[in-house]
Amino acid sequence: MEDDNNVKFHQKLLSIDEKLEREDIEALIFLCSDLISPKNLQHIESAHQLFERLMKESLLNEEDCFLLAELLFLIKQHYLLPKIDYTKEQVLNELSTKRKISPYRIMLYNLSEEITNEEFKNIKFLVHKDIPKTLTSFLSLLKHMEKQELLSENNLDMLVTICESVSKNLIKRINQYKHEEKEKKLSLTSGTANRSVEASAEKNMEAVKYRMDHKYRGRCIIFNNYEFQTMNYREGSCKDADDLRSVFEWLGFTVTIHHNTTEDEMKEILMLCRIDPMHQDSDCFVCCVLTHGESGCVFSSDEKSIAIYELTSYFMAHECRGLINKPKLFFFQACQGTDIQEGVFLQADAKKAKNSLSVTKNIPQRCIPKEADFLLGMATVDGCSAIRHRVRGSWYIQALCHQLKRLVPRQEDILTILTVVNNDVSQQGDLKGTMKQIPQPAFTLLKKVIFPVPPDDPPPAEENFL
Repeated sequence: MEDDNNVKFHQKLLSIDEKLEREDIEALIFLCSDLISPKNLQHIESAHQLFERLMKESLLNEEDCFLLAELLFLIKQHYLLPKIDYTKEQVLNELSTKRKISPYRIMLYNLSEEITNEEFKNIKFLVHKDIPKTLTSFLSLLKHMEKQELLSENNLDMLVTICESVSKNLIKRINQYKHEEKEKKLSLTSGTANRSVEASAEKNMEAVKYRMDHKYRGRCIIFNNYEFQTMNYREGSCKDADDLRSVFEWLGFTVTIHHNTTEDEMKEILMLCRIDPMHQDSDCFVCCVLTHGESGCVFSSDEKSIAIYELTSYFMAHECRGLINKPKLFFFQACQGTDIQEGVFLQADAKKAKNSLSVTKNIPQRCIPKEADFLLGMATVDGCSAIRHRVRGSWYIQALCHQLKRLVPRQEDILTILTVVNNDVSQQGDLKGTMKQIPQPAFTLLKKVIFPVPPDDPPPAEENFL
């Protein structure tokens, strides 16, 4: 029986190994550099070899997999945690007492995740006399610096010198680490509780915002489905699409609108966007979906139901490495439930065939991705309708465009903006007061999303915001 359990445990490790890419393995080896001697790490080329070494060092076994869970959590491969019977929430809860990877090592790894290809090329140019030409990643550069005793937990001077001429954000990350370590030492010296250190760290994190200084702002794709075989024609949707294009181009995004796309076309577009090399040097990604919908799903122009979770899954960390640690924003103008009676100029974006009276099919609601850095801006709460004017466009998209133009110049973050959008939409209604709507953001963002104010470029002119 014990042998059977051992075999099953090794099968779990192999199944994790099969899902990890070369960059993931390099990251895992780097994060373990303080736990395993360089001599024992130098010949490791695969994840299962690393797991084997961790087991020899008594750092991993079938009774205690926390180190592996911590490693997978740090490299944001959260979808692999269930293979060793962990969840992201469990890891977070146990980190304070079981953490094995040092803050110093994590800080260096986070630097490697934030640095762009262009910044790394600049760094290699700056230190080309001191490094071998074979170094192909920032992590390999950091390992080389440590080996040459140019970098250590108590010696960050050269790293600061290298980074300060390339990126202010990298310096902010280093300074944040220094500040938190200083606070910990002061806390230990004065005998204050660990709670105060954690509160200080949380306060620092609140002030952190996502980088918005990469080479590109990012891609914005808009699916505008308004013609269907049996469902209602979505009048006013093109107004929404045009206004979204105008606003996101003003914010610096490269915008593409796809009209009346079938299920296969939508999936192909998302797949091609997933592997777009532009993401590597971008700040952010935005996807807007304007169509009919019902609970937990939206409809393609050929009236196929597509789960919202499936649309977002293309951009999870293990699928789209270029967007790791970057905000991925999705906005949905689609009903999420029961249809309502239409006014003369008002319609609901529910799945409703022409001359149909009601919606009967219910879709499971697993919408929001469990991993970090996602935001879903839903036009309405689950089970309710999203209203669209046949001429002026939808309540939600028009309010979103209006408040982005108004509040981005004031440097408000996206969640603050969406709160104002909620209030705007909640104030709308028909003359009889029978049509009401409240949007609902859902998110796993770790930092604030604050778009830079476009320089010397006024926001697009307002027309007829509802």
